[in-house]
Amino acid sequence: MQRLSRLRCQNVSRQEDETGMFDQDILSDEEREALNEVMLTPPSQSPQRVLIVDDDKDAREILAEILSLNDICCITAAGGTSAMHLLQTRPSIGLLITDLRMAPCDGLDLIRQVRESDRAALPIIIVSGDAHVRDAIDAMHLSVVDFLLKPINTKQLLRLVKRELGIG
Repeated sequence: MQRLSRLRCQNVSRQEDETGMFDQDILSDEEREALNEVMLTPPSQSPQRVLIVDDDKDAREILAEILSLNDICCITAAGGTSAMHLLQTRPSIGLLITDLRMAPCDGLDLIRQVRESDRAALPIIIVSGDAHVRDAIDAMHLSVVDFLLKPINTKQLLRLVKRELGIG
């Protein structure tokens, strides 16, 4: 707010151009340089995000809170369709954490869709409160990073997430 007040109080240079319109220059050279640096930062330098997919809202929010408290950026989705949309439109997603049992698209179906997309190399961690040995075998055949059972061991989860995102 104070910044806006200062900008309003500054003398604004006004020059009339050939169309009769006034060109107002409200940014200083330093401000313009700083803005250019922010706007021109390559996407590869933006923080990678974790996409958390679970049809249980509470479970999604708890996982997001655990990661956020450890300075890890998260995005959440309630199901496979919204997750695939986010993966296609958000290149900053560097890791997928998905529940196994979801409807109508379960976690294994979502992983198969990811593996058949242009995001096939994305690391994926499965979390599940209800899993069979066959599910774990199927998941490993789909090249998931790990298969964690609920309740989640938060230290193990954080270690895996940080390793996959390449952060200390």
